[in-house]
Amino acid sequence: MKLYNTLTKTVSELIPNEEGKIKMYTCGPTVYHFAHIGNLRTYIMEDVLEKFLRFSGYDVTRVMNITDVGHLSSDGDTGEDKMLKGAKREKKTVMEIAEFYKNAFFEDCKKLNIKTPDIVEPATNCIDSFINMVQGLIDKGFAYIADGNVYFDTSKVENYYALTGHNPEELMVGVRDDVTEDTSKKNKSDFVLWFTKSKFDDQELKWDSPWGIGYPGWHIECSAICMKHLGNKLDIHCGGVDNIFPHHTNEIAQSEAYTGEKWCNYWFHVHHLNDETGKMSKSKGDFLTVSLIESKGYDPIAYRFFCLQSHYRKPLVFSYEALDQATATFNKLLRKIASLKDEGEGDYEYVNSVKAKFIDSVGSDLNTALGITCIYEILKASVNDKSKLLAISEIDKVLCCDLIKKAQSLNAPKTEANEGASNIDPELKAKIEALISERASAKKEKNFARADEIRQALSDMGVTIKDTREGTTYTLN
Repeated sequence: MKLYNTLTKTVSELIPNEEGKIKMYTCGPTVYHFAHIGNLRTYIMEDVLEKFLRFSGYDVTRVMNITDVGHLSSDGDTGEDKMLKGAKREKKTVMEIAEFYKNAFFEDCKKLNIKTPDIVEPATNCIDSFINMVQGLIDKGFAYIADGNVYFDTSKVENYYALTGHNPEELMVGVRDDVTEDTSKKNKSDFVLWFTKSKFDDQELKWDSPWGIGYPGWHIECSAICMKHLGNKLDIHCGGVDNIFPHHTNEIAQSEAYTGEKWCNYWFHVHHLNDETGKMSKSKGDFLTVSLIESKGYDPIAYRFFCLQSHYRKPLVFSYEALDQATATFNKLLRKIASLKDEGEGDYEYVNSVKAKFIDSVGSDLNTALGITCIYEILKASVNDKSKLLAISEIDKVLCCDLIKKAQSLNAPKTEANEGASNIDPELKAKIEALISERASAKKEKNFARADEIRQALSDMGVTIKDTREGTTYTLN
């Protein structure tokens, strides 16, 4: 496989530290709110990468952290802790917030066919590991204590900005709005490894440490959790492009200072999903979630398909029109697959040739669009339907769009659409169907607020509606 490496700024052959094995780390969510679909684009592409590596014969171990403490709202180690912010917003404890949104995150992942990593570790499970690593950095002369906090000294690191390619001046206070000055630092690029009383006296989660009662900085969490489960040598580190600086930059600095050797060989970053106003963000207020697009009648797997049509290193602009187009393309593809007859003997030589071509295509910097093209080439191939179905099934082990399952459902016998509706009052039936028709028109016109109002009105009448590919059906409660 060839993969773009953010560290070297080149596409190069993936050569693992240990032949046939891949140690892979994913920056997990900060569980203070729902994940928006921009966050989930990154997890979809990381999921495809892991599945493609397994499909290609690698033995993959993938670790992901859950940030439930220590992630502040500013790059400059200032602002409110995001977990505390979530707890205040909902008048719950931090751990209640963490548990709820962790479960919500994995539920969204399940809807999108994103595999749970082999190891998932909450930061609050690893306080001893963080303390040991921070102490190690102090002992090695890479960290210092100032005003109650422990800081990493970036001046002790050669080529601190290797991952970003920046000049230090580009990231100074006054140049970037999200970097604020901390006068306790020796250097403006230094970052906090451990906070104590000098920050957030109302912080809910605190632990005893050699430097006083406090809590870890965000950056130390990923390095320590990764080393705890994968050792000192990592093959691939994943995340969104917004993690490159300062988070991943700081991870490299502290990890290599701690181990004394190169830590990670390949850095895999997924570009932003933008809406029509710019980068998606929870700070904008109402934001797009899997549940939201689901409530508007969209299949979450259609969103996965939408993401796979674009290269992970390119910005992707989301709109409902674009999702409509992707959904139409996806459904048309399913109908073509549904027309195939699962009969006769499969040509396994053909299936293996398709797998080899798929590996060659997608293996060129995770080109998922070419992977989808392979499906269309299968449909046009001069082989029997059984062979086509087998080949599609193999490729879908990586794409994970449920192609065969969803296509088969199109051929399943139809159940009675409006169960219980035949014996209702004709006037009520007419009213229900008029509202359903109005809702369909509202959705077509992108008036989703009105569509949601109609759904609620029907619910208040004791009517449950369900959007299907064949139209909207309803049942009486």
